[in-house]
Amino acid sequence: MSAHEVVVPEERTSRTARWLHERRLRLALLVALVESLLILLGGLGWFWVVGLAVVALVLYFLGGRTRYQSVHEVTWVFAASQLIAVVVPVLWELVKFLAIVALVLMALVLIAFLLLDRR
Repeated sequence: MSAHEVVVPEERTSRTARWLHERRLRLALLVALVESLLILLGGLGWFWVVGLAVVALVLYFLGGRTRYQSVHEVTWVFAASQLIAVVVPVLWELVKFLAIVALVLMALVLIAFLLLDRR
């Protein structure tokens, strides 16, 4: 080994941490799906989801950036799922609004065609 080579110690992670890391996106999407459905179906208030997202982000930035990989993975899943759960209902409402606007515009165009028909 030459003087310029850097030896990087092998990072040891637990089996749980590796399992969580391999599945963290799927877990976050599953939790976000359930929460988003609860929001859209009226079983969970919007206030609680935003509050949980703030708590999740604080936990991730303050506690999840430790040397314990399992804690990092759990806080990552929690934060990601809460952020997705905030975004999905917003997008749902935006799409609904755009669909309503499109229907109103089509109705106005059809009314204009009917009114301009000179038979």
